[in-house]
Amino acid sequence: MKWRFISALMSVTLLVLLVQDIPLGFYLQQVEHERIITSLERDAFILAGRSEQALETETVTDDSELIQATKDYRDAGGSRVVIVNADGTAVVISDDDQADLGTSYLNRPEIVEALSGTISTGHRFSTTLNQELLFVAVPILSGTEVLGAVRLTYPDYVVANTVNEQLGLLSLVAVIALLLAAIVGYIVSGSITRRIRLLQSATESLAAGELDTRADESAGTSELRSLATSFNDMAARLELLITQQRTFAADASHQLRTPLTALRLRLERAHDLLESDPAGAAERLSAAEAEADRLSNLIEGLLLLSRTEASNAQRESVDLAAVTRGRIEQWQALAAESDVALGYDGPLSLKVSAVPTAVEQIVDNYIDNALSVSSAGSIINVHVRMEGTSALLEVLDQGPGLSPEECVRAFDRFWRASSDRHGSGLGLAIVAQLARASGGKATLHPRPGGGLIASVSFDTARN
Repeated sequence: MKWRFISALMSVTLLVLLVQDIPLGFYLQQVEHERIITSLERDAFILAGRSEQALETETVTDDSELIQATKDYRDAGGSRVVIVNADGTAVVISDDDQADLGTSYLNRPEIVEALSGTISTGHRFSTTLNQELLFVAVPILSGTEVLGAVRLTYPDYVVANTVNEQLGLLSLVAVIALLLAAIVGYIVSGSITRRIRLLQSATESLAAGELDTRADESAGTSELRSLATSFNDMAARLELLITQQRTFAADASHQLRTPLTALRLRLERAHDLLESDPAGAAERLSAAEAEADRLSNLIEGLLLLSRTEASNAQRESVDLAAVTRGRIEQWQALAAESDVALGYDGPLSLKVSAVPTAVEQIVDNYIDNALSVSSAGSIINVHVRMEGTSALLEVLDQGPGLSPEECVRAFDRFWRASSDRHGSGLGLAIVAQLARASGGKATLHPRPGGGLIASVSFDTARN
């Protein structure tokens, strides 16, 4: 991945440089050509001005200063200078051998054009020099009269060399830009791949059974931080599920061993007494049946608790007051058989946020526990009210109650009060888990004057 990223970054950089530098190279060539033409025109007009008086007096061939000026100009810039009179005859040239002095230049189109009073510029191939030349020819004027012309020629390769030097500089800049892109790509890709390797290492550790493995969420790009967060959420969820699975297996094996052993002993004893003591055998079978019922309740409680812990159901809006009144109506008949009054105090409606069926199960568990410890003639009050920003459900009984320490331990799995001989010890653990899943909290408190206050808080629903 690192080298692919670096290659991609360098390719994009190279493409940008090509798109930028190729047109820039042509532009530089054009600018350099125009600059030299402009410079030649300026110099040609300067030389034409210096030649005007000499041509008027016809002493141009004796003007040593003008002749020296053309040679100096040649030596300084590399241009060849030719000055012709009105007849097109060369009267001054910058060559050392002066072989072309007195030669007619009327066969040169640029000279003819300049003698007509027009500036002539362009390229042409010199057969004499066997090279491409830039030329500028300007007329020498005295008022409106054309006294002659000045022609400057310049080797075209000089322009090409100048442009090539500038292109070479651009190429150097491009190479440096590519190197910088490679360095930046290496650093950035190294950072990215390092974070990915760390995530890979964390994944391998998790797969190897290290459930507490977590990825670093504080470093890297936003995408990598988001990926690390998702990984940690997955790891936490996986750890919770596996821990719950192990807990369930441990709880089941521990809690089921005793009732299974007792059931087997009672069945064996009943088998032994079947012929000699049928009544005793029937008594043992009845006890075994009760033990089987307890075993069934214990298994069902474990399964319900496991499903509750593993559930990731979304919370929904539930009418706490309406559900509570409905469950009280269902329990009224059983409460009447036990001569226990079951009352409700609260609003007609109070919407809370809870997972599905949580309110029903919590109310049923609290009322069932309260009925199991309530004596005839006692009262169970169920309250629904607001407390601050939360909704509160309370079930108040007049039973023997619990100590503050027992109230805390009552939500542990398989914990039972000394007076509870029939419970599985899972009811309140289920209540606590349902409350947590709903974003609330279940608590027990000793009731002043005797009894117990079983409560659970819920967040109020927004709609």
